[in-house]
Order: sequence, then structure tokens, then C-alpha cells
Amino acid sequence: MQVEQVDFITVPTRDVARATVFYRDVLGLEASEHNDGEVETPNVTLSFWNPDRDGQPFSPNVSGFALRVADVPAAVDEVRAAGAEVMGIEDTGVCQMGFVKDPDGNTVILHRRYAPHG
Repeated sequence: MQVEQVDFITVPTRDVARATVFYRDVLGLEASEHNDGEVETPNVTLSFWNPDRDGQPFSPNVSGFALRVADVPAAVDEVRAAGAEVMGIEDTGVCQMGFVKDPDGNTVILHRRYAPHG
């Protein structure tokens, strides 16, 4: 097998419409032209899934996934101004990461690498 790319990431939610609005209006992602309940990044689709509808327990993704942004502190300020929970910013010596929560408690990492891989 040869994997070509990641096509989509499933994001758990209790309310698909609310998640779509957050990712579209707060994070600036485009609604998918293919499916309701999805948004598009430049390289991967985020697909919102309500596990309760399938008889599965809801559990937020606390490990998160990273979205590359041009300016982490500015992006974190935008999310905070929109009323979302901000957990903080970390500088690792090679990148900055802003940790925020979506309305369902999923961790979203606003990320920017500024140094080459070591």
C-alpha cells in the first residue's frame, strides 16, 4: 500500500451545525461544497461526527490537531475575542502553539514553525 494523503479528519461533536459555524466563522475555514457538516482547510477536510447519533459515547479529542497560521498570538487573540476558550500559548524553541477549545471541548492547536527541523 502507498498512502497518497490524508483526505479527512473526523471531529466529534454534539451539534454538527454549531461545530460547522465555529470552524467557519471563528477559525475562517470554508464550508465544504461536497457535504454539510464539513469544512475545508487547504489540504484536508474536517468532518464533524455526532457519536450520540450512532449510539457511541461522546468524548472530545483532547490531544488535538494543528492548523498552521501566520501569527499564533494574533490568531489566539481572534479566537479569544470570539468567546472561545484559550488554554495558552507555548513556544517550543522551533514553533509556537496556541491551544484553544472548540464548543465541544476538542483541542485545536494554532501552530507556526519558525525554525527548521533539527
